[in-house]
Amino acid sequence: MASPDNAGTAENTGAGTAVGTAGGPGGTPSEAEARAVTEAALFEAFGGVRGMVETTVPGLVFVAIYTVNRDIKSSAIAALALSVLLGAARLAQRDTLKHAFSGVFGVAFGAVFAMMSGNAKNFYLPGMLYTLGLAIAYLASAAAGFPLLGLILGPVFKENLSWRKRNPGRLRAYTKASWAWGLILLAKSAILFPLYWWGNATQLGWVKVALGIPPFLLSVYLTWIFLVKAPPPIDVIAEMEAAEKAEQDRAEQAKKSAQAGASSAP
Repeated sequence: MASPDNAGTAENTGAGTAVGTAGGPGGTPSEAEARAVTEAALFEAFGGVRGMVETTVPGLVFVAIYTVNRDIKSSAIAALALSVLLGAARLAQRDTLKHAFSGVFGVAFGAVFAMMSGNAKNFYLPGMLYTLGLAIAYLASAAAGFPLLGLILGPVFKENLSWRKRNPGRLRAYTKASWAWGLILLAKSAILFPLYWWGNATQLGWVKVALGIPPFLLSVYLTWIFLVKAPPPIDVIAEMEAAEKAEQDRAEQAKKSAQAGASSAP
């Protein structure tokens, strides 16, 4: 089986097999279909509205309780318990492990770090470091011409790495989107880290909660804009399945021809 990055060529597949090819003129997806496919893929990749809520609410619970009683332990345990309940609800609904536990681990690290250090601000430090690291990864990958967002969304769109060499329009879109994510997350870090160094725990907590969803929505929206305007993804999975079926058909035809030749021999 050919690798996903090289499955087929532009010469023998035309423009390639695009996701959602039924609907537009000449077999290409219409603009409405392209928008719907892109929107659905983004929601699948990033967890949708529910994922945003599950990421934000535990931090909100921590800072709300800490603002009232100034007790790190009770605030951290409440946030962690809520995060575990949200993850368990995901599992009960047979959701993916990634969506079920991605938030639990982050909250657990923060809770343990805050309780061990006795500093409430450290509840937010693991998430802040993760955001900063992710910003650097987005920017570095975009500068290197291998945008991180393409690696994240390629399998979701069933294009794998075909966007790198076979679909330059999507490479440009993923690069722009990765720059956008990196710069937005870097700006978020530039606001939070000074508060961590010089502010108090409640200031940091409320600002972090306020900066939880809006930057994410802006990043997803810009990604959607870039990808909707880009060429459709090449469905390398469909290409490989078509190639395998064609090979099976040729083998079957050769077998029938051999049997026909054997039966007609004197």
